[in-house]
Parts: sequence; structure tokens; C-alpha cells
Amino acid sequence: MSGCSAIYILDLKGKILISRDYRGDVGKGAARRFITMLTDDMEAEMKPVVQEEGVSYVYIRHNNLYLMATMNGNANAAMVILFLYRVVNVFQEYFHEMEEESIRDNFVIVYELLDEMMDYGFPQSTDSKILKEYITQESHKLDLTALKPPPALTQAVSWRKEGIRYKKNEVFLDVVEKVNLLINANGVPVRSEIVGAIKMRSQLSGMPELRLGLNDRVQFEATGRAGQRGRSIEMEDVNFHQCVRLSRFESDRTISFIPPDGAFELMSYRLNTQVKPLIWVEAVIDKHSHSRIEYNIKARSQFKQRSVANKVEVWIPVPKDANTPKFRTSIGTVKYRPEKDAMVWSIKQFPGAKEFMMNAQFGLPSVTDEEEVEKRPPISVNFEIPYFTVSGIQVRYLKIIERSGYKSLPWVRYLSAAGDYQIRID
Repeated sequence: MSGCSAIYILDLKGKILISRDYRGDVGKGAARRFITMLTDDMEAEMKPVVQEEGVSYVYIRHNNLYLMATMNGNANAAMVILFLYRVVNVFQEYFHEMEEESIRDNFVIVYELLDEMMDYGFPQSTDSKILKEYITQESHKLDLTALKPPPALTQAVSWRKEGIRYKKNEVFLDVVEKVNLLINANGVPVRSEIVGAIKMRSQLSGMPELRLGLNDRVQFEATGRAGQRGRSIEMEDVNFHQCVRLSRFESDRTISFIPPDGAFELMSYRLNTQVKPLIWVEAVIDKHSHSRIEYNIKARSQFKQRSVANKVEVWIPVPKDANTPKFRTSIGTVKYRPEKDAMVWSIKQFPGAKEFMMNAQFGLPSVTDEEEVEKRPPISVNFEIPYFTVSGIQVRYLKIIERSGYKSLPWVRYLSAAGDYQIRID
């Protein structure tokens, strides 16, 4: 399998800002052909991977830039796309924002980073914490002792340097789940899934090994604890940080790893399951003689009483020509957002097993055809519920093993939030 031939950073007009040729088997004319294809096929219709005349083009867009890679032969397109996104992440760590101006102002560092992140077309070090140890944004004189690469690049654990020390050793674990839900006007779920992530902030000395245990159904069945099925979950599309020992996970489902220092995402997962709407919204809409429209909105929380949803926002679409709004609500505040053709009902805290009402009236100055069927966008809901997970995932244990034998404190928090959460009106 061949690697990536070259990397290009282009502006929206197709002008090459940065180019790095790694293999010399694809000429620069490929970049001009790419812009021609982009113009002819329109960006919205063009696929992220295109092949023409034996050359494969892989690209992503970020702000006002295109990051494009060319490949000659049988290359791994998924690897190259992931690498381009890693390039964006690293550049954002260095320049705070990746856009045309930041590339032009820092082209020397950009070339240094591209040289270190990829060698002969294959990704190397893409961890910004390690790269910042020897590629800095400050000018410096040549120091012969600094020519050696940092130890993290040459050792097995490239994501963590040696000699880290903390007075107080702690680990913070956040289990965050987002609910993607689409419900039709009859109350039937059309799409339902949970997208979760376990995020960690490590403040541990030395080179500790951590072992994380979840209520994983596959692990319970493998260890003869299938009777606990009711308290277990089956995760899909699991993705791990590079620090996790995949062979150990595949053999006994134990998540074993030496963590990077600081904040990182340990793993992500998805559950394609039927989810009961945590916040249900009903809307009764009445038009009065085409001069006024009235909304009666009922919001009901469908989770346990001991839980509370924070930062609840219910976005209800209204006609584009609506004016003179009047609102009455039993809780929270309502604001008209004409730039979004919607009103937003904001509730700071929404207790479980509660129901609230809101009434809104708008004037309609324009006259519409009575037979015209108006298509209304869906209602969108945002919320956060702390100390609660929709899937029921639980951290059973987090063991920290370090040869010095120090004691450490693990902290675990749970949070459920709305992702793409929509309820159709009609």
C-alpha cells in the first residue's frame, strides 16, 4: 500500500499557499486539476475522495482553506482524511485558528510541522503536545544539544513524556452522551441514537497504568455474569485513543492504558437504540382570519423526578412575516428571534416529571392563499442533564497502578445532552 504523495493547502480561489511533496511521483499540475474539478462539479456535489487519470485526490475544507492530498496507487484514503483533520487540530493548537492569514504569517512553522507529522507519505507524530516540545513559535539560536528528538518520539509511549510530577495525583472522568432524535408529527421516532464519549483529564505522576471497567454486556457474558444483563449495555462503533491497548480489549474487554498528561478523549461510542424522548413538546397552532397566529406549547419532562435538566431551550419556528409578538409562560422566558424565523423558550432548570405551558401570539400582515399548504420546520430542543446517562453506562472501577505506589483520587461525572433533537410539527 502506497502512502500520500503530497499535501497542499489552498485558498478558496485555488491558489496554492503551502505544498509539501513527500514522494515526487505526482506533479504539481495535479493541484490545478483538482481546482478545475472542484469548479466544474460544484463543491456541494463533489465527493471527498476523487480519482482521475490514475491519481487519487482527498480533500477537506476548513474555514477559507482547502487541505488536499494527492496519492498515486493503492493508498488508504481513510488514513489520509484522518491525517488532514489531525493537521487542522495541530495547527489550531499552534495558531489558535486555522485560516489563510495564519498560514501566511507562520509558513516556516507550517513546513516544519508538515515535515515532522509525515515522512515519505506516512503519518508520524500528530500529537501537538509532543510536537510543541521541539517545534516552537519563537526564534532561537542553533543549539547542538537540542538536535536530539524528544524522548517521547523514540519510546513506545510517544504520547507521554517521562518525569511528570504532581503534588496531588488526580484523574477526572467525564461520561458525556448526546441524544440524536427525530420524531414525526404522530409521535413516532424516525431516527434514534446515542453518541457518547468518555473524556479524561489526567494529573498523575510518573508512568501510571490505568484500567477502566464499564458495565459492558460483552464483558459480563465472557466472565459468566450474564445475569447482570439488565444493568449492562452493548456499545457499537467504539473508537479509542491511541494509548489504549487494543489487544487487551479484544481479548477480555479490559480498557488498559497509559494516559497522556492533561485532557484528552479516551473513547467514543454509539448506541443505535430506541430512546424515549427526555423532553416531549406538543404544539397546537391556530390561525385566526390570516391576521393572527397563536401557539400553545406544552413541554413535558419524561425522566425521573430526582434529575433536573439545565439550559433548556425550545426553538419553535414561526412564519417569516410574523410581527408584534405576545408571550405568556408558566416558567422561563420567551424571546422572538426574527433572524432565525423562530421563538425560543428558555428554561434554566426543568425538573423531572414536570409539565409547563407557553402561549404565543403573532400578527400576520401579509395575505396568503388559503389552499397553500405551509411546510413548517421541526421544533428543536437543547438541554443538559447532569448526573444522568441515557444509555445507563456506568464506570464500575478505575484502577491506577504506578510503581511508586502513590494514592490517587479518581472523579467521575455523567452528563446527557441534546444532540440533533427535533420534533416535527406536521
